[in-house]
Amino acid sequence: MTDTATGPVAAEITARLTTALAPSRLDVINDSAKHRGHMGDDGSGESHFTVVIESAAFAGKSRLDRQRLVNRALGDLMIERVHAMAIRASAPGE
Repeated sequence: MTDTATGPVAAEITARLTTALAPSRLDVINDSAKHRGHMGDDGSGESHFTVVIESAAFAGKSRLDRQRLVNRALGDLMIERVHAMAIRASAPGE
């Protein structure tokens, strides 16, 4: 089951990506329930996410560069609070 993320980690992901990348679309999906009891599940219910983001900041950038921009915007969250994140990043019109 995937849920639109609403917890404190999801809210922080949303805030940081909105500030850094001014997305025209941003969906933060909590995939943690699919990973309950697996490696990286810290019991918080907010350890695994999918981010679907569209931003002009990605125009002309490779897939790797787009992921780096997202990871840079999230900073310490990716080290301290998020175990795994799938990133689907695109520029407007793609």
